[in-house]
Amino acid sequence: MTTYAKGLTWGEGPRRHGGALWASDPQGGKLWTDAGGTWEGLALESQSNGLWFLPDGRLAAAIQRECRVGIWDGTGFGEYADLHAVATGPLGDMVGDSRGGLYVDDVGYAAHLGEEPKPGRIVYVTPAGDSVVAAEGIEFPNGIAVIDDGRTLVVAETWLQRLIAFDIDREGALSNRRTYSDLREVVSPEARPDGICAAADGGVWVSTLHAHKLAHVRGADLVDTIDTGDAFPIACCLDADTGRLYATVAHTGGLPVMEAIAQKQVQSTVEVFEV
Repeated sequence: MTTYAKGLTWGEGPRRHGGALWASDPQGGKLWTDAGGTWEGLALESQSNGLWFLPDGRLAAAIQRECRVGIWDGTGFGEYADLHAVATGPLGDMVGDSRGGLYVDDVGYAAHLGEEPKPGRIVYVTPAGDSVVAAEGIEFPNGIAVIDDGRTLVVAETWLQRLIAFDIDREGALSNRRTYSDLREVVSPEARPDGICAAADGGVWVSTLHAHKLAHVRGADLVDTIDTGDAFPIACCLDADTGRLYATVAHTGGLPVMEAIAQKQVQSTVEVFEV
């Protein structure tokens, strides 16, 4: 691993754009970027989670605890789409399509507040800014990616240790739900998917967290793995121009990851890999 950046508490939603890296830090209350030339954490009043750049270059964010998508204005995330009518819990990861639509994880419940588990859903924000429920009954939706030239949406179901897929129609609607990859069989029994991203060959890169691996899967096929040692891979993004994979990884000093989070003993770095 080659360390690209330090300073995050828990790095989520890394995205490359215009030669710079952006990442959310929900536990640290910041948005991190080197777009200004140096790596810095920008304090936020409304904390971002999933990030995505719209076709016009604007940075959109799923605002974790406010049921909305915001647009970065240089100091915070202004209003873009209100999701109160369609979202039931905290917002997680987010990905966009070529038309400017956005798919957002509605996790369904706040695990960190001790709420009882319940299924989540995927919300679709249209290019016009309207929001609709695109899919329901997803067990802890987490990482999310668009593959196959925009024809397929892949979603990580963390607790079920698998990736599921949907067909995407011309209006952004989802259908034909199916298992894309059973990570217990394809990667390892410990593989619980967190963040994911599209791979260059049409497959998916998966941050498996407890399995300490970044795994490149294509359906039932394991294409490649990257061992992260004692570090826990959280989320990843691929820079298509350079072929480099950027991953946020958590360091716990040997503690189990959930214990380290509870004791505030976790720190994250961004690592970069030539893939």
